[in-house]
Amino acid sequence: MSTNYSLSFFLKKPKNYKSGPKPIYLRITVDCQQKDISVGRQCEPSRWDSHANRVNGSKEDARSINSYLDTVAHKVAEIHHTFVRNETTVTAEIMKLKFLGRDIERKKLLEVFAEHNAQVKALLGRGFKPNTLKGYNTSISHLRSYLEQGLKRKDIEVNNIDHSFVVGYEFFLRADLGCSEVSAAKYIKHFRKVIRICIAHRWIKDDPFTFYKNKAKATPKEFLTKDELRRIEEKEFTEQRLAHVRDVFVFCCYTGLSYADVKKLTPQEIGEGVDGKLWILTSREKTETTSNIPLLKKAMELITLYRDYPPCSSKNVVLPVPSNQKANAYLKEIAQSCGVHKALTFHMSRHTFATTVTLANNVPIETVSKMLGHTDIKTTQHYAKLLDSRVAQDMSKLERKLRRG
Repeated sequence: MSTNYSLSFFLKKPKNYKSGPKPIYLRITVDCQQKDISVGRQCEPSRWDSHANRVNGSKEDARSINSYLDTVAHKVAEIHHTFVRNETTVTAEIMKLKFLGRDIERKKLLEVFAEHNAQVKALLGRGFKPNTLKGYNTSISHLRSYLEQGLKRKDIEVNNIDHSFVVGYEFFLRADLGCSEVSAAKYIKHFRKVIRICIAHRWIKDDPFTFYKNKAKATPKEFLTKDELRRIEEKEFTEQRLAHVRDVFVFCCYTGLSYADVKKLTPQEIGEGVDGKLWILTSREKTETTSNIPLLKKAMELITLYRDYPPCSSKNVVLPVPSNQKANAYLKEIAQSCGVHKALTFHMSRHTFATTVTLANNVPIETVSKMLGHTDIKTTQHYAKLLDSRVAQDMSKLERKLRRG
């Protein structure tokens, strides 16, 4: 196989030509195979130098055309050099397609995003959760809105996506759709994943995110104080629905389980731990990571309370957990009746476990992270807050040590 090529420019006679300028063509020759390409310029035959392959004269139009032909020749040379360097087969046809940009598959953004979402849907239950797919479907809907409302188009080729598209989309999410910083960052993250797919397939040459920096900061996580938790624990409810939700919520405050994990918790997942005491031995619904948690006294009392409760026995679950929507609605009533002036949500129980129940009582954050089933301790740092009371305790210990020293 030859890796050499030759290049020339010539005037091509159009069909039914009589007189006037002729179009200039580029001819690429490899192993006696020739391919001709129009370069989009014209020249009067009397002004064309067939030996030099250029326009005669020193006028501005001649210099402009000749300069353009030099640029074309340089582009062809770069294409050939790239093929040789990558040890790619060189033919006149392949060089022509590369020159015209037809060798690269032209993919469109929404098309690629839809293919990605279809793959996620096919893998539900095998690495992906329904809520994950729901988030990606919302993302593609937001991108479609940005294209239609912001750019007045139905789709865009991925190789045309640049930095301005990225920052424009972020602005659209926040200004037009009213997304918070954190929500916008999530949708940008989804978009960025699709862009990485495009780069991996070489549908995009330059990463449009190279100079993009997201400035979103995580909102402070709310948790219950020791006093607020005590008030909720001790409150007596005459309505069974509120009593049930309060008990499930308190159970999660002492175990750190999320709503999805406590809803699926079965008696079979309560077993003997390494210390001979009862533990929760389960895996997280969200990440499928192991989450082994020693049971504190309060949690044990609640398990015992519902051990023979018919609705739990019939469903083979530990606690009577209603729908997430109902649970959060009932928690608003519970907060009001207990004098807790916070927007109480079920997920706040997990933050309360991480902060008030464990970290504030000198449980190391590494231990807290393991019980929560986190794969990265940075995630735990978002959940658990070091309280001033803990700082005061630690400094008091230091002061006593310094005095003894």
